[in-house]
Amino acid sequence: MSPNIHSLKKQSWFDKSLPVWLLLPTMLALLVVQVYPTLYTIWLSTQEHDAAGWKFVGLDNFERLITLNQFGESVGLTIVFLVFHVALTMLGGFITAFLLSRKIRFSGLFITLLFIPWVLSHVIVGFMFRLMVAPDYGVFTGYLMDPARFPPNGLSILTAVPPKPWIPGFPFPPAPAMWLLILASTWRALPFVTLLILAAIQMVPAEVVESSRIDGANNWQVIRHIVVPLILPTMVVAIFNVILNGMNGVAIIFTSTGGGPGTATQILSYLLYSIGWSRIQFGRAAALALIIALVNWALILATLRFTKIEEGHDQV
Repeated sequence: MSPNIHSLKKQSWFDKSLPVWLLLPTMLALLVVQVYPTLYTIWLSTQEHDAAGWKFVGLDNFERLITLNQFGESVGLTIVFLVFHVALTMLGGFITAFLLSRKIRFSGLFITLLFIPWVLSHVIVGFMFRLMVAPDYGVFTGYLMDPARFPPNGLSILTAVPPKPWIPGFPFPPAPAMWLLILASTWRALPFVTLLILAAIQMVPAEVVESSRIDGANNWQVIRHIVVPLILPTMVVAIFNVILNGMNGVAIIFTSTGGGPGTATQILSYLLYSIGWSRIQFGRAAALALIIALVNWALILATLRFTKIEEGHDQV
């Protein structure tokens, strides 16, 4: 075999294997930070630790978790939190984006200021909102603790107990601390949603809007029948993003309410932290982590399926 043919064969093998070698560092990183923790969590969810060490318990951790009273309460609190968090974030984001899309004066300055909540960490946002309503030195303490406004002794956001639920077993209306948590999370998530919707609104063809106005459509009709249907895929992606971040976030809860008063703001993500690190029940915490992961995967698959359906409609 001639040297030229041998070198060509060697070069051909190198060219074929080059993509694998280039992807190998990323694949190893994913193996370390994704695959191994996932497999370890699955194994841990079937284990229980006692004086003798780890022992296999099968699905007992899932059964004990589901029968736990705090689990049912946390599911209800998570639903209440997500419904109001998503509704306020999407409504506020759409209104803000629509106003900014009308090219008002100083819109560039407003967009710059809009980035402020986004660049702050969840820990700082939670601590900042806690300082606003702290009983002794909060900015709004004088207003909230006025008995004339909130009889009989004023309103302490961080310690007030939840009102009597309208539906037995379902935590609604929530405690005032839950409203504080919802406002803090909404304020933190609003810039991302606003910029996402603003970009989608700016992609709406101006000819379509002008044609609808010539036909006699008012602002509300333009928004309802033109703008919203065209930006709906973007809004769905934003909704699922807000849900995922809201359900998995724990830093704002940790620094704003600490899950209290009592368990009034202990949604599933904070319950996971409480079971794993406060009670040192890692098996049940791993079981809860898998349940939350399954919900996350369901939301991601729903988002992907919806966007594919919308792309198919656009192509038709």
